Amino acid sequence: MSLLVQLAAEDPENPLFPPIPELVIGLIAFVIVFGFLAKKLLPNINKVLEERREAIEGGIEKAEAAQTEAKSVLEQYKAQLAEARHEAARLRQEAQEQGAALIAEMRAEGQRQREEIIAAGHAQIEADRKAAASALRQDVGKLATELAGKLVGESLEDHARQSRVIDRFLDELEEKAEATR
Repeated sequence: MSLLVQLAAEDPENPLFPPIPELVIGLIAFVIVFGFLAKKLLPNINKVLEERREAIEGGIEKAEAAQTEAKSVLEQYKAQLAEARHEAARLRQEAQEQGAALIAEMRAEGQRQREEIIAAGHAQIEADRKAAASALRQDVGKLATELAGKLVGESLEDHARQSRVIDRFLDELEEKAEATR
């Protein structure tokens, strides 16, 4: 400092080196202002900064909690979606199985009805064949009786004899038909 004092003493009007009393007064004023700021203003500034830091940290914690909750909700959603897909696949499989069973049941029912219709048709054909054979036998019998009566020259009106003759004649025809087969 002695160098500073020497320079100040040599040239009192040097603007770079203020006079000592001004320097002391400025230094005292600086200490007073700095002390006031340190006592009054600095705690308020620190308080506001601490509140902001807590708000930011609380916001970060809230954001992390929200993110964790969102992840758990997403996992639950994915699990529910997978379960729903599995359930839908199971229902589709059951529907396909039921459809196949229904088709098989309907086919069996159709087959049974077809067999009934065929059996009824065969029975009807057999009944018609027997009725036709009986009617034909009677017609052939009458014709044969008339023809035999004309050939023999006497009437074959006796019903019992007529029946025996007709049956014998038809039996002989059937035996000949079977022999030629």
